[in-house]
Amino acid sequence: MAAVTAAQPRSSKTESYVDNKRKEDIRQANIKAARAVADAVRTSLGPKGMDKMISTANGEVIITNDGATILNKMEVLQPAAKMLVDLSKSQDSAAGDGTTTVVVIAGALLKQCLLLLTNGIHPTVISDSLHKASTKAVDVLTAMAVPLEISDRESLIKSASTSLNSKVVSQYSTLLAPLAVDSVLSVVDPAKPDMVDLRDIKIVKKLGGTVDDTELVKGLVFDKKASHAAGGPTRMENAKIAVIQFQISPPKTDIEQSIVVSDYTQMDRILKEERNYILGMIKKIKATGCNVLLIQKSILRDAVTDLSLHYLAKAKIMVIKDVEREDIEFITKTLNCLPIANIEHFRAEKLGHADLVEEVSLGDGKIVEVTGIKDMGRTTTVLIRGSNQLVIDEAERSLHDALCVVRCLVSKRFLIAGGGAPEIELSRQLGAWSKVLHGMEGYCVRSFAEALEVIPYTLAENAGLNRIAIVTELRNRHAQGEINAGINVRKGQITNILEENVVQPLLVSTSAITLATECVRMILKIDDIVNVR
Repeated sequence: MAAVTAAQPRSSKTESYVDNKRKEDIRQANIKAARAVADAVRTSLGPKGMDKMISTANGEVIITNDGATILNKMEVLQPAAKMLVDLSKSQDSAAGDGTTTVVVIAGALLKQCLLLLTNGIHPTVISDSLHKASTKAVDVLTAMAVPLEISDRESLIKSASTSLNSKVVSQYSTLLAPLAVDSVLSVVDPAKPDMVDLRDIKIVKKLGGTVDDTELVKGLVFDKKASHAAGGPTRMENAKIAVIQFQISPPKTDIEQSIVVSDYTQMDRILKEERNYILGMIKKIKATGCNVLLIQKSILRDAVTDLSLHYLAKAKIMVIKDVEREDIEFITKTLNCLPIANIEHFRAEKLGHADLVEEVSLGDGKIVEVTGIKDMGRTTTVLIRGSNQLVIDEAERSLHDALCVVRCLVSKRFLIAGGGAPEIELSRQLGAWSKVLHGMEGYCVRSFAEALEVIPYTLAENAGLNRIAIVTELRNRHAQGEINAGINVRKGQITNILEENVVQPLLVSTSAITLATECVRMILKIDDIVNVR
């Protein structure tokens, strides 16, 4: 017994055993979960990538190969895997395109990190080396990039086409790419030439026709018909347009009350007062010369009643009701007018002016077009058509990606080759650089370089080509100094990808590598998951 008590203090002094098994298990579980997410979207990379059919809980079906959309709709529970979903969203907001690429690169980096961890390299060393490698990678990409002038419309169209070629609606890229370029260039403000706000481009979807019927409208389009009650006008030339945020209907009490009318003469008086109240409002509107009313949707009471519509029709005023609150800012900016919140503030100087407002039949329904707007703000509208809702939704997502690509080029005016060319060049240059570095850093940078080869491998694999032969040939061509040699999936061989017009903005590639590295470094640093109930 005495011997045991004597041994206790000595053992506590020399206590050096730490249980690292749990930390390793947590890291491995995180990496496996994140890689599972990356593998799920990997098959949809590139022009020959597969599409995913997503069926949501409420029965909605989406067909897409946009990485951000696929991951957004996925129900991911594991915290580390959720980080890859957020990574895709970050790429979507930073560059708009390359949402699948960024997740695939992150998955490949995690695979390499798992090998390095198994070889006994500390996560902090790996993390620091990845940061160094990503900084060097951005420098290499910038050196490869070709400068671009914003006036060079052809190059912008090539870049938008490359983005659209990997989408479901790729066969319409010749129509959608110029449309995306023209719409972005029309909203660029000369005072701030590097800034583009995509909220100035409104996308209106209308069922019927095909994607070929998609058009750019210099003006406004409302996906609703003009009010036909009481025979109101549906076409107005030399329009004076008012955007109103008040109701043309009898006022109601502020609190829930019921008014009991005991005498029919009192009933007549109420109805007469209602008529006079509405007539008074319409006379004030007519006095300013206004002949088109855009009425904001009201949640308190009806924005217009049958009686007010009858009087508006008599006054030859065209009415478009139920305009959404979030559209008001875009409408007022386009028409260069002010929203009117009260009848007392209704003045002629607050009106917008247009040559023509008319109701147009389109497919099964009708739309209202406003064209020839005087002093029009820097906005534009794209009317997307399609044979079914799935096609229209996918066309909208694809067009959004193309718009983002053009926006990237406006803010950072450099182009880079596509088709896996930058990734192979990075892999080659970083591999050479890793030989100069000492110790563990060299190993980690070499692993980073190998991970980047996942993009050309995946492009070849998704196109049904022999991936080992293709990537070996690609490495060989780059070693000979052909930095723009890439995989041409249409011809199934290696060609100069710049001459094939497969180009993308520099910002897409640089943000993909920096964001993927940042995400992987964060996952590596996690050694425990604490659940708080």
